[in-house]
Amino acid sequence: MFDEIAFWFAYLTNGKHLTWYASFQFTIIAALLGGALAVVFGLTGATLKTSRFLPLRLIGTTYSAIVRGVPDVLFFLFFPLAFEQAVEWVVATQVCTVESIAAQSSAWPPCREANWFLGTTEYLLLASVSLGLVYGAFATNVIHGAMRAVPHGQLEAARAYGMSARQVLWRVHIRQMWVYALPGLSNVWMLIIKATSLLSLLQIADIVLWADRLGAPNFLPAVGLVHDDWRWRYYLVLFVFYILVTWLSEKAFEAIMRRAGRGILSEARG
Repeated sequence: MFDEIAFWFAYLTNGKHLTWYASFQFTIIAALLGGALAVVFGLTGATLKTSRFLPLRLIGTTYSAIVRGVPDVLFFLFFPLAFEQAVEWVVATQVCTVESIAAQSSAWPPCREANWFLGTTEYLLLASVSLGLVYGAFATNVIHGAMRAVPHGQLEAARAYGMSARQVLWRVHIRQMWVYALPGLSNVWMLIIKATSLLSLLQIADIVLWADRLGAPNFLPAVGLVHDDWRWRYYLVLFVFYILVTWLSEKAFEAIMRRAGRGILSEARG
């Protein structure tokens, strides 16, 4: 019994498992930062869609329509690579010479000096921006619908009190629309949480990648086979983790909706 406990303690606290535990922070950071950016992009897109100027309305409508139609995986692969190569192209125009370009054996980057070596931090930021862009398009439609649900009488009353168009937008319109938008935004947040399982596509050693590595059959020269295929056990841990995050998120949104609806909800329903 003691030997078995000692084995599991040593196994679950080895260096690889400690790295796996630390990788949970990447999922949480990407979800929080991606969710915040999704709200920012959603507010921007919804504001553009309600603009009085046709070009701005077209920009907002095009953003929400096109991005929502692109598969998440494809956008995750396209945007970071496009951004990385765009930065390298800009740098290449400044640092590359004819000699350095001729000495470059590969097709990209144009010269060795323009090569941008991205680490986990940079990829995590690009992943968060990708999440924000993709799900900001969904948030755009949610917020746009919520803004249209705000009673026009309240907006007219604010204008009658002498508020400017900007004051009406930010102090009344957007303030009131949260009551209608939060249920839809909670669904967008759940989609963002699920999409964090794609972080490994951006060369981030996240919880899914480590679960696959640790669960694969493990051989050590000193002891032979440590364990056979245990991936289903590690995936079960991730399953419980995502269920727990989802449950906590639902409780948090319930509290936020109660807070946002104070003094507004009863009138909005009426």
